[in-house]
Parts: sequence; C-alpha cells; structure tokens
Amino acid sequence: MATINDKHKDRLFSFLFGQKGNKEWTLSLYNAVNHTNHTNPDDIEFTTIEDVLYMGMKNDTSFILCQVMNVYEQQSTYNPNMPVRQLMYTAKLYDKYIKLKGLNLYGKKLLTLPVPRLVTFYNGTEEEDSRILKLSDAFPEEARDMESDIEVKVRMFNINYGKNKSLLDVCRPLKEYAWLIGQIRKNRKHMEIGDAVDKAIGDMPEDFVIRPLLIGHKAEVKDMCITEYNEAETMQMIREEGREEGREEGSIIRLIKMVCKKLRKGQDAAAIADALEEDISVIRKIVTEAEKYAPDYDIGKIYHVIESELM
Repeated sequence: MATINDKHKDRLFSFLFGQKGNKEWTLSLYNAVNHTNHTNPDDIEFTTIEDVLYMGMKNDTSFILCQVMNVYEQQSTYNPNMPVRQLMYTAKLYDKYIKLKGLNLYGKKLLTLPVPRLVTFYNGTEEEDSRILKLSDAFPEEARDMESDIEVKVRMFNINYGKNKSLLDVCRPLKEYAWLIGQIRKNRKHMEIGDAVDKAIGDMPEDFVIRPLLIGHKAEVKDMCITEYNEAETMQMIREEGREEGREEGSIIRLIKMVCKKLRKGQDAAAIADALEEDISVIRKIVTEAEKYAPDYDIGKIYHVIESELM
C-alpha cells in the first residue's frame, strides 16, 4: 500500500503511479504508453526528483525500466513549454544517476546512460489533441532553418475520460483516474470543490482497483485534489489576465501608430484627438513623447514611456 509523502505535496497522479506500493500500476502505465508487455514490477527503479521546481510541485513521476529513463508529468492546464521543462528535469535526473552510480563524467570511457522517454498526460478542460511537443517549436521563426544541436520531444496524451480510448483501456488505473477527475469536474458545476471530491470518491464503482487506496487515504486524497484544482484555477486566471494585458498593450500600440501617422501629415494633438475620437489628454501624452523621436517615431520607445500612464 502506498503512503503519503509528508515532505513534499504529492499530486494524485504521482500518488497513484509514482509510489513503490503501486508499482503494478506504474508498470501498466508504462506498457500502455510503449506498447510493451513487461510483467515484473520490481524491475522499476523510481528516480523522481524531490526538489520543488514549479508551482510548489515536484517532478511528478520518473523511473528507470529496461535502460529507459521515463519522465512522466501530469498537467491540468496545457503548457507548450513542457519540452524545455522536461529537458531541465532530465538533466537533473542524469546528474543524479551519474552520482548514484559513481560514474566518471570526465574519464575516457563512454558512459552508458538510460534512454530518456518524456511524456505528459494532459487532462485539462481545453480541447487539446494528443501530439508531439518539440523544443524546436520555441525557436524564433527566422532561426527555424538552422540545425539545432539539441532537440527535445515530449509525447503528450490527452487522458480525459473518453479520450485516447486505446491507451486508457490498456491501463485500467489510468482509466479509473480519468473517470474520477471527470466526475469531480462534473460535480464542481454545482458543488464546492471539497463536496465534489467527496461525491466522486463515494460514487466510484466497487470494482475500481484504485478505490481501496483512495478510500483508505480519503482525507489526503481530497486535499491533493483541492490543491491541484485551486492551482489549475490560478493558472487559468493568470492566463486570462495575460491575454487581457496583451489586448490592452496591443490597443495602445495601435493608437500610438495612428497618432504617429497623423503627425507625419502635420496634424496637431487637437486635430488627432478629434479625428480618432480619443481623450485629448491621452493624445497629448503620446504626441509629447512621439515628437522626441520625429521623424522616424520609435513606437517601442514611445510605448515604453507612456505605458504606465495609459494602462
């Protein structure tokens, strides 16, 4: 039976699939992802990073099996930056592996290292398809044709209940986990989060293999679910605020461009304010700064000076 990690806040995913007492479930997940049929759970060597790395959470689950270093992350909000994040996790894991095995990184003999396999299990509310995320997707457009010395690929699976049926059907604990998250989300529409979790666990079918573990640690599991739900809401709020700020920034830049265009035509602040139907005080602020950079008008510099006054 798995136990709660008192030192670090576990996520429910890592509690189910990253504990020594649940190696059978971890092996089932590995087999489902890799289309293999390994049968000995004791071959699994957990290597999960215990350092706090992101949003108060640690690396969810990592383990070595058959010379493969598996780095698994569960995300309830879509994050296109998983390749760089998992690159950082993997570098730490290799450092840990080299020290643990007493390998000589500076010797003449080539080290034998496990093969990295990076996976993200996504169960957020946004419609995101399963796909391969690449580090090179983050490179500037103008540099895409250059050959990079580093590429990182992360396989992202949408594990919402009803999605990726072939994957969930092969790994029963993952399917039951997906069902639970789906029920909590459904209950949350008309309940507080704590009540939503209680009802989802209570409604779980008797034959679910994860049910005894969740019932036995109900208080801790409830706390995990509430924490993760609140963090997902926080991330969504940050995203919405970021989009709103982007819209505000874009509208101000457009206004500055229109003002500069009319300045080139010789119009004064009053005429510009009248033509654009904008507050004269706002237009005067833009004109004052714009005139410092005439006749080229550096839009970025103008915006940088006046952004705090207009936003």
